[in-house]
Amino acid sequence: MKKLTHMLTALFLFAMFLACKKEATHQIANADQSSSLLKTNAVSWVNVIPANSFNSFSTYWNNLYPWGSDHNGSARMRAENISVSGDVLTLTSGPSGSVGNSSSSPYLAIHYYSGTIYAKTVPVVDDSWPKWHFKGEFQCPSQTGTWPAFWVTGATSWPPESDFMEFKGSTTCWTNTYKNASGGWSSVGTTISSPANWHTYSVYMTKTNATDVSIEYWIDGSLKSTQTGANFVGKGLNIIIDYQMEGSSGTPGPTGTSSMSARNVIVEKSATL
Repeated sequence: MKKLTHMLTALFLFAMFLACKKEATHQIANADQSSSLLKTNAVSWVNVIPANSFNSFSTYWNNLYPWGSDHNGSARMRAENISVSGDVLTLTSGPSGSVGNSSSSPYLAIHYYSGTIYAKTVPVVDDSWPKWHFKGEFQCPSQTGTWPAFWVTGATSWPPESDFMEFKGSTTCWTNTYKNASGGWSSVGTTISSPANWHTYSVYMTKTNATDVSIEYWIDGSLKSTQTGANFVGKGLNIIIDYQMEGSSGTPGPTGTSSMSARNVIVEKSATL
């Protein structure tokens, strides 16, 4: 009987040990989870342009470029070449015939009509909002002469410029910053498998000092490049989605119609780093 009592006591103590160990493990797991949540919530985002903004197009977007219908390629932009269906934006390009030259340098002959939009929101990286996030899903053509892009440029002067996504007649997606710390361009090319399928392009722009920003370029959830944007701080930025043609994307372009599409474009800002 005495032996049985000792055995029961030993079993009870062992059970208590396992229970204490389980509780300690649970507390550690909770602490790790809390730490992870703190890191995740360290940046508190304020939405500026929602993912369904194309359904309320006139609330968030304008037709054409901020400066008009022409830019540095051979396409002249028109509202007729911009369409929205099911919250998907489509910019369509087609031959224009002979309609003169572009009004913007390098003044190329206009061969196409196409579409471009820009956001009514003008982001400014500053002390109040030192961190911005730009993101969208795109289907892009990649044949010679097609030039789709998602980018920002100075609202009142150039530079600055940051190209979040730019295809120039190939399957290489270019992410570019002007100007960089050396006063020129930083450019990184990434080969995209089937760019005509949906891919996600995302950028984090963060104030690093009184004048400069760090720009992280992500594609499909993978960081592709981190570049420095010199003298971006305090400068208003126009957000542009455009389907330009020829120029830097090569010639001749398509003989018929072609298009690029966008969806789930969001813009967020944070007062915390």
